[in-house]
Amino acid sequence: MARSSSSKSQRQKKLTHYLAGNPLLKDEDLARLLGVSIQTIRLDRAELSIPELRERMKTALQGNSPVRSLGSDELFGELLNIVVGQFGVSRLKITPEMTFRKNLVARGHHLFAQANSLAVAIIDAEVALTGSARVVFKHPVKAGDQVIARAQIHSQEENRYIVKVVSMVKESIVFEGTFTVFALDEEENS
Repeated sequence: MARSSSSKSQRQKKLTHYLAGNPLLKDEDLARLLGVSIQTIRLDRAELSIPELRERMKTALQGNSPVRSLGSDELFGELLNIVVGQFGVSRLKITPEMTFRKNLVARGHHLFAQANSLAVAIIDAEVALTGSARVVFKHPVKAGDQVIARAQIHSQEENRYIVKVVSMVKESIVFEGTFTVFALDEEENS
């Protein structure tokens, strides 16, 4: 019996770890990752007081800082969480219109746009512009996939920010980028 409770404890720790890294994982995804049934995941979540996906999404959005550098319609993807001046998380559902017709693989500029707009959004300035970007497409993304992008300010020197962005589909990294973003004063923009 001790072995069973030990494995349950380890599974619940892993469950908590996975959800800390990606709060938008579905019960089905968690069950696959942990090698258990969906019902087991639901029981574990209930025991740990972890809400279902919809509630986790609402919680992630509460307390968001207002984005200054972009209009709400300029962010590519759905903003899930942001602390301006630190980090941000967005989600992009890949539709067939975003893919090549021949193979339904997402066109790279959609992944880039999600990452770039998120990198700009986390800058605490009225105007922020991308100066350069080094990007790597790691794995093809298909129609129907949900891409979760996480941007974090890595360093800052005066008005120059280095922002790292990692985009994932489930547990696979599909895109990585390092963006140099400049915050401009209102006077420079006029």
